[in-house]
Amino acid sequence: MTEAVATKETAQHGLTEHSDGDWANRVPVQTRSDRPKSTNVADFAAVTGREAVWKYTPVAKLDVVLHGDLDGARVPVSVTEIAGVSSEWIPRDDARVGRAGIPEERGAAAAWSAFGEAHLVTISSEEQVTAIITRDALDAAPRAAHTIIEAAPHSQGLVIIENSGDAQLSENVEIVVGDGAKLTVVSVQQWNDEAIHLASHYATVGRDASITHIVVSLGGSIVRLNPSIHLDHEGANGEALGAYFADAGQHLEHQVYLDHDAPHTRSRVTYKGALQGEGAHTVWIGDVLIRNNATGTDSYEQNRNLVLTEGTRADSIPNLEIETGDIEGAGHASATGRFDDEHIFYLQSRGISAEEARKLVVRGFLIEVIAQIGDAATEERLQAAVEAELAGSVR
Repeated sequence: MTEAVATKETAQHGLTEHSDGDWANRVPVQTRSDRPKSTNVADFAAVTGREAVWKYTPVAKLDVVLHGDLDGARVPVSVTEIAGVSSEWIPRDDARVGRAGIPEERGAAAAWSAFGEAHLVTISSEEQVTAIITRDALDAAPRAAHTIIEAAPHSQGLVIIENSGDAQLSENVEIVVGDGAKLTVVSVQQWNDEAIHLASHYATVGRDASITHIVVSLGGSIVRLNPSIHLDHEGANGEALGAYFADAGQHLEHQVYLDHDAPHTRSRVTYKGALQGEGAHTVWIGDVLIRNNATGTDSYEQNRNLVLTEGTRADSIPNLEIETGDIEGAGHASATGRFDDEHIFYLQSRGISAEEARKLVVRGFLIEVIAQIGDAATEERLQAAVEAELAGSVR
């Protein structure tokens, strides 16, 4: 591969080449499934911000992680020591690297090209276990990381990635779910105010297996976390959930991809965000592909955004590609707006002040997602973090 742009050898729909360049041979990629893929950063052109995958992102602030040198040494990390959970570092040429997916854009490819070893966490217990991966000792140096989370066949586990402190981190996270396994992966972003975090998560889900992928983004200057879940075995189930709260000047972006590539697969996507403060910006792009062989698919995706103050921006773009008519159902929804006046009126009629009523609405709006994590301590801490966010301006 020498380019990150799809090409066509013939004109499409009767259109002909202009005289000002090789127009007919440089038709932009139209669908998610057609994007070029490579683990080599040299296969992707420099990012300008005009590319479809980068057009909503403040790329000028990301130059060091997109085009600079990244430190690929081991990232400081700790993992819960518990029976049924193992942790090890493996070389980049290990056969277990690259099973869940590979990059579709330069940021992920830069991280893949730079990392030296991958951090492998394996869940082997058939009884439910919880493992917490803590990363709170990074610094502001530009880094690359690669993490692999594997659930053995018929295992059950909850893996929580806790991110906090300083960072300029670009990473890839692979998730491999074995046949009959049930795995929940939670990624929590509570970085310091100046932190930058680019992450691509790839999951492959085995036969009759299930993954629940949850993202909670609260802290950091720029957080761009894009999960891709590939339901490539019959009976696979995928749920992608997200909660985010953007403050003034903060950019939080999530591009979610569900790829149905086997019969009788199911997916649900629910992302909910709140925004407050001048320049707060959130981006959610949801892509669902139902391939020709994915008969009996059942899929639905939605994104809801709650705007709390003036000066914010929420971009929300659901996309649905269906290549077969033999499905159970598929749909998508998107909504961005202010408080529901009826909810506020109802709470005020019960003697609750307008300010407290607004806080209650926001709290319930986001905690609906947080409450599905499945770890009481983490849920309680994140609920407290939402309370702290709400201590700001809500009007």
